Amino acid sequence: MIRIEGLNAGYGPLQVLRDITLDVGEGEIVAVLGSNGVGKTTLNNTLSGLIKPSSGSIYFDDVLISGRDPVEIVDMGLIHVPEGRKLFPNLSVKENLELGSYRRGKPNRASNFERVLGVFPKLKERLFQTAGTLSGGEQQMVAIARGLMGEPRVLLLDEPSLGLSPLLVEQMFTLIKQINESGLAVILVEQNVIQSLAIANRAYVIAEGTVAMSGPAADLRENSDLKRSYLGL
Repeated sequence: MIRIEGLNAGYGPLQVLRDITLDVGEGEIVAVLGSNGVGKTTLNNTLSGLIKPSSGSIYFDDVLISGRDPVEIVDMGLIHVPEGRKLFPNLSVKENLELGSYRRGKPNRASNFERVLGVFPKLKERLFQTAGTLSGGEQQMVAIARGLMGEPRVLLLDEPSLGLSPLLVEQMFTLIKQINESGLAVILVEQNVIQSLAIANRAYVIAEGTVAMSGPAADLRENSDLKRSYLGL
């Protein structure tokens, strides 16, 4: 589905990503891991078309999308749930969800609405509450649900556990796995190494803008270098 080859990107003269190569297959959860400031969000924004790469290629189903307008990328089915949720705080939960189908999924808005409420039943109680008054965990649910309203073929999640309590983090990763079980491919960009590797099929570890290690998630869970660098073991 997604194939990235030799990607370099940054901000003006500042190069952040260096020769990134990775791929995401149908129905996979692929984790992109790394500490804060290593280039994960830059990678997300480049995938989404918000940043133009300086070189390298991004393919979606063998169609070159690097450098395309973000709207075109959304229309193809790559939906980005950004770090920090980016909800419209003065709109209701229902209105935020409906905006998720502005570009894709509008003909099926009603059925998609019922589907996402099935995944996030707690939101049924909050439909007419303004998004800005929700808890952090509820806001994250709305952000992911809004992404699902656009009928994604690939869902790009940027730090979905950020700022959540340990209990809510556990629930969030369970929900992500549940969403994936419908066949939806997920790119999970996270600092939470343990939880991400527990649900991912494969993972890439980013350090200083490059891929430092990659492989099946089960193998990386046992990798001594990863344990030492990220888990303090």
